[in-house]
Amino acid sequence: MTTGPGLGPSGPPSGGQGPAPYPWGVRMSPHGVIPGNPDAVAGASLDRQVLRRVWSFARPYQGKLLGFLLMIVTASVAAVIPPLLFRSLIDTAIPDRDYGLVNLLALGAVALAFADAGLSLAQRWFSARIGEGLIFDLRTALYDNVQRMPLAFFTRTQTGALISRLNNDVVGAQQAVTGTLGTVVSNAVGLAITLAVMLRLEWRLTLLSLVVLPAFIVPAKRVGVRLQRMTREQMQLNASMNATMTERFNVAGALLVKLFGRPEREAEEFAGRAGRVRDIGVRTAMYGRTFFVALGLVGAVGTAAVYWLGARLVLDGTFTLGTIVAFAAYVQRIYLPLTALTNARVDVMTAFVSFERVFEVLDAPRAIQEKPGAYDLVAPEGRVTFDDVWFRYPAADTVSVMSLEADGTAPLSTEPSDWIIKGVALTVEPGRMLALVGPSGAGKTTLSNLVPRLYDVTSGAVRVDGHDVRDLTLASLAGAIGVVTQDAHLFHDTVAANLRYAKPGATDEELVEACRRARIHEVLAQLPEGYDTVVGERGYRLSGGEKQRLAIARVFLKSPAIVILDEATAHLDSESELLIQRALADALVGRTSIVIAHRLSTIQAADEIAVVDDGRVVEQGRHDELIAAGGLYAELYRTQYARSRPAAVS
Repeated sequence: MTTGPGLGPSGPPSGGQGPAPYPWGVRMSPHGVIPGNPDAVAGASLDRQVLRRVWSFARPYQGKLLGFLLMIVTASVAAVIPPLLFRSLIDTAIPDRDYGLVNLLALGAVALAFADAGLSLAQRWFSARIGEGLIFDLRTALYDNVQRMPLAFFTRTQTGALISRLNNDVVGAQQAVTGTLGTVVSNAVGLAITLAVMLRLEWRLTLLSLVVLPAFIVPAKRVGVRLQRMTREQMQLNASMNATMTERFNVAGALLVKLFGRPEREAEEFAGRAGRVRDIGVRTAMYGRTFFVALGLVGAVGTAAVYWLGARLVLDGTFTLGTIVAFAAYVQRIYLPLTALTNARVDVMTAFVSFERVFEVLDAPRAIQEKPGAYDLVAPEGRVTFDDVWFRYPAADTVSVMSLEADGTAPLSTEPSDWIIKGVALTVEPGRMLALVGPSGAGKTTLSNLVPRLYDVTSGAVRVDGHDVRDLTLASLAGAIGVVTQDAHLFHDTVAANLRYAKPGATDEELVEACRRARIHEVLAQLPEGYDTVVGERGYRLSGGEKQRLAIARVFLKSPAIVILDEATAHLDSESELLIQRALADALVGRTSIVIAHRLSTIQAADEIAVVDDGRVVEQGRHDELIAAGGLYAELYRTQYARSRPAAVS
């Protein structure tokens, strides 16, 4: 038996603060700033780097994009022809009483109508293929990136805000490429072709129609900035409401609201945020409507001026009636695109807000990742070594995104936590059991989380079979370790699906065998649909003991070399504890186990006990040795464990 020091240095040994948070990569941002800062992002919303990122997602669809743009250009060319046909009808066919030309012009107009319909359908096909493809690519990229984020990311992030990024912002980003791009190109091409034809017909009227152009451009800048700011706030509020609904509408959240009698307060707080979204929506609608009404008035004045001068030219004999009819149609065609193009910057910047929010999550720092050259852990024996391990939780700005936090605007802390683990050195031999005991908050769970790399050590190393876990592939490391926590989590799915999460290809016979060994098969067999019974969200249709035994059955299916039990039998009744202790006795045979002990029976069965206090191992040995030493373990035994009675294990 050895007794460790009660005091030690306040940090790791000389030589630095341990490995950098990102030893195999750097934190990247599309803007050269930490993602999540709304002001910084807004200030660089359309820089070249963002556009390159957007193009990286659009590049696989460049062929379809070219087809989409070709359809737009063709439709724009076709759209300027009908006024010319009517000009010929009025100026030539009717005065000459040429019935053949009348028929030909009518057939041409009908053919153009059919062509326009076909081009419209083709545009929609290209748009749908590109848009839905982008939605798929962005969603899968986001989902893949988020589910690979370290545990620290999820302890700080609102689930509803993440769901909002995967749904609302992804659709908004897709709209930026298909909707906004298509509209801008269509208006630009249509305007250019129309102006070219108008200049060909009468340059003086064309210039007069463009005199009002500054009146379109000036108000767009102010309106654009305000609309962008309101859109960003609206997105943030919608994400906040999603987060609230996600938390309150699961079983645990709904139960808490009911037990503490807060439905009125909940409704009031939700209504406050929903009301703000409503107010922003009203203001956005009025800004947009006022803007377009003003532009419409300007356009009406320009149209009237064109008619006035055109009529005078007709009266002077320098302008034909057919030409002014065609010109009037073209004037209507240039003011609508002018209005839309003046607002194009507003549309583009608003749409790119969604891309920026998607990129914020894609660029979120990933502290736990495989280093280049990582290799598989082959045929693990299960030896676990803590080699002078120091750990403190990383600074918030290295694991989270500001806009995904509860506040969404408060700057993230740049300081790591105080030291949680301080110079721990332990070795667990293959097939042996190490029990971690100590006061609440001593660092026991944190220490166990370092083995499967839920967190990385700040200094020192955790080794499995002599390999630093940071040198191993994440998949092979996860495959070697099974964990049963105090609160066994089950998905809202069938019993069989929850079990197969550990081994997707498991047969029905393997499921039954694992559940028999976990002492849960008889319970499952009596359920209305047996193994096809849906367990409910977080497994709320099962008791605590039944969920724990299902979690142990998953360990049997996984068959790992190392098992970590984090107070797996705490807070259970005696009958459930007895069943779980029996199941665990089978599960741990021949496996290395690290047990955060709560029950005396588990502690006494351990090959080695490590007493953790304030992040340090202060005592180490077997039960009888530690009792005889009269240290912290003996004190804990007298005040806490002695009140427990070991459950018989057969």
